[in-house]
Amino acid sequence: MTEIFTRIEHSRTADEVVQQIESLILEGVLRTGDKLPGERELARQFEVSRPILRDALKALEVRGLLVTRHGGGTFVADVIGQVFSKPVIELISSHRKAAFDYLEYRREMEGVAAEYAARRATADDLALLDTIMARMDAAHRNADFEAEAEVDVEFHHAIGESAHNIILLHTLRSCYRLLSEDVFQNRLLVFTLPGARESLLEQHRAIYAGIAAKDPAAARKAAMDHIAYVEQITAQAERAGDWRRVSRLRRQQRSDQSNN
Repeated sequence: MTEIFTRIEHSRTADEVVQQIESLILEGVLRTGDKLPGERELARQFEVSRPILRDALKALEVRGLLVTRHGGGTFVADVIGQVFSKPVIELISSHRKAAFDYLEYRREMEGVAAEYAARRATADDLALLDTIMARMDAAHRNADFEAEAEVDVEFHHAIGESAHNIILLHTLRSCYRLLSEDVFQNRLLVFTLPGARESLLEQHRAIYAGIAAKDPAAARKAAMDHIAYVEQITAQAERAGDWRRVSRLRRQQRSDQSNN
């Protein structure tokens, strides 16, 4: 694992270790499920004693930021999942209007994130986005719907990180969590529509191009146009799914009638 922790200056107390790990979680460097280095290695990187490190890790665990698995190590806790509680997620998944409100909200937030990313993205941010775009191209060539959907979410995650706004980062992460957990069952339907995959790929390229060119207006427009398109084809995919369902039922009913 690349060393993301730095030596503690000054008094080298547990509080300073806590603050550094808190900052890494808050800034999105450490993400849900990330495993921390072992105790010996972590103490070495911080240059603190192991008792001090244990006190810091315990304090973070008590606050729900870390979780220790017996014999498995220490991990970043599922802090994102707390933004949308289970009852709220169930309500969202069972009410059709929520899906469209979700996209309406994302259209605005994605626009802001892309604009900020175009202003603030570092060379490392752009390198990560470039890598993700290469994976997106590969998934598209292989016509792997699941992989395309997965890298799509990762792409938007990376833009949220490149915006370098903590509140925006965690708000968007909570939104993407709904996608990752298939709260919206029609998520993969859009990839089955003729021409949709090609359009989505080009839209992602346009967003990336605006960010890479440091053009905030272009990046914002491309992001908002992308979500507007997703709104449109989501509705279209649902209608097409309903048509197929009704046609299948009609055919089955008439076949049953002719056999009677």
